[in-house]
Amino acid sequence: MAGYFERYVRRHLNALRLARWGVPACADHPGPIVIYCNHPAWWDAAVLILLAARLFPSRACYAPFDARMLETYKIFARMGAFAVDLESPRGAAQFLRAARRILGAPDRMLWITAQGRFADSRARPLDLRAGVARLPEIAPDALFVPLALEYAFWEERGGEAFAAFGTPVRGADLLALDRSARLARMEADLTATLDALSADVVSRDATRFTVLASGAKGIGGVYDLWRRLRAVFTGRRFEPGHRHEGDPVP
Repeated sequence: MAGYFERYVRRHLNALRLARWGVPACADHPGPIVIYCNHPAWWDAAVLILLAARLFPSRACYAPFDARMLETYKIFARMGAFAVDLESPRGAAQFLRAARRILGAPDRMLWITAQGRFADSRARPLDLRAGVARLPEIAPDALFVPLALEYAFWEERGGEAFAAFGTPVRGADLLALDRSARLARMEADLTATLDALSADVVSRDATRFTVLASGAKGIGGVYDLWRRLRAVFTGRRFEPGHRHEGDPVP
């Protein structure tokens, strides 16, 4: 399924880019890992699946999913998604019960869109849901890692997806804080990671990122066929992209 979503991303986006400073350094953590992120777009699920497959291939990954949406996108249940009712108080109990079971094994990961709703990556405050701050009580041996996601259009026809992992924090260290302070700390860490990623996105400097997946460049169709033929007849190399990787930003 990761291969399917990689092909899907390549077909519909120009690239998935990981900030060079935001490469996770926690894959060898001996306990479970919790990745909590913002939730800016429909694309988040596909991006998280690719990040998990590329960066944490040896770990079993799970993620809470809106119960109503999981009925529509049943395919995600085959990849570790579990239903949570976001519209009733029982949803919190569902989430914590599933999280306790998942985080009980050291080789597992829990990926959470911690805002619980779609929100622009520039919106502040992030208003993370309180449930994410309960997880250190369940798994003090877990490592908690903020993940920033953002999308933008640069020079190509397709959009760009961007990701960056922040500084990990041990569950035991978070557990030393009361719940409100714990939630504030986690939100501050994710906000700082988002702000740093946004600065790189605004720069439009491709050298600040590693490309994890790259789609087809150019306009396509008859126009690109004409450009290709013109390049052949003039003895030049055909470059479908509007701007090449490494070129200076205009």
